[in-house]
Amino acid sequence: MKSYRGLVGSLVSVAAMLGVAGNVLAAEPPSTVDLRKAALEHFEVIPSMVPAVKGNAVTREKVELGKMLFFDPRLSASALISCNTCHNLGMGGDDNLETSIGHGWQKGPRNAPTVLNAVFNEAQFWDGRAEDLKAQAKGPVQAGVEMASTPERVVEVLKSMGDYVQKFAHAFPGEADPVTFDNMARAIEAFEATLITPASRFDQFLEGNDAILTKTEMAGLELFIDTGCASCHNGVNVGGTGYYPFGVVEQPGADILPPDDKGRFAVTQTATDDYVFRAGPLRNIELTAPYFHSGKVWDLEQAVAIMGSSQLGAELDNSQIKAITAFLMTLTGEAPRVEYPILPVSSKTTPKPAAMVAN
Repeated sequence: MKSYRGLVGSLVSVAAMLGVAGNVLAAEPPSTVDLRKAALEHFEVIPSMVPAVKGNAVTREKVELGKMLFFDPRLSASALISCNTCHNLGMGGDDNLETSIGHGWQKGPRNAPTVLNAVFNEAQFWDGRAEDLKAQAKGPVQAGVEMASTPERVVEVLKSMGDYVQKFAHAFPGEADPVTFDNMARAIEAFEATLITPASRFDQFLEGNDAILTKTEMAGLELFIDTGCASCHNGVNVGGTGYYPFGVVEQPGADILPPDDKGRFAVTQTATDDYVFRAGPLRNIELTAPYFHSGKVWDLEQAVAIMGSSQLGAELDNSQIKAITAFLMTLTGEAPRVEYPILPVSSKTTPKPAAMVAN
């Protein structure tokens, strides 16, 4: 697991270099071959095939069941909120809200991360409290501010419908009692593993297409690497691994960094984890505004400027901000095509919805 310790000094040094070097755009650009070589030291191409999931075989039956569960609002107490409510697959895999609205019209504490490519993240949630997508799938279902259900209620709902009982038996063959809360999460994890976005223009560049990026986008990529952005935002998901303080050099104001949300500290109870968060994955970033865990920033250029000052101690000029933003736009890949499933019909024994009223 990557840590921010040891990075602070190097990032500050990069910031100092920026002040000496001035506008990087004015420098002689590297050759396409050299830039690709440098990029491949930091980033990986999103595969076109569904990745393997540790301890959970991604079978056709499991994926099909997981898709139904992902879209089924009856997993929530109100029968109104599904996984897709906050991770809308037609809107970049999130809900494009500052923070999500859950049971009783309650406002959640953090911005909903995208589910697209989440399988490549080191851990799930902004504070990394879920080790994988299976663990993540269990959280919102039980959270009072989100779906407000319980494992027992979920199992009761699923067992009340013969179609679900049959599909669980096919997805988890050989199990005496396949309709379990854990298997619900495993099926959703298998479906979410298919939600990858390959073939972005950046991936095509990494694979050898010399003409796919504009000069401005290439300059933005060079800046992204040379200024230190790639120190935290790297790998296949251009982030999603490692934990870093929001404000390596200088914390942003309370309007962007709410003082009562101390991030990973709530998980580790370690003082050095105050205001530490998992590095946000930047794939498809143009689709997932607003930005940061607080969801307070709606403009991507503004987000780039804030990261420059807060994480690097560098006041990026307008041309640098626009170039980096242009590069980030190349990270948008091909969206997965998902056909909305026809869900099993509720039976007489299906638990009735809880009233969706304001608390």
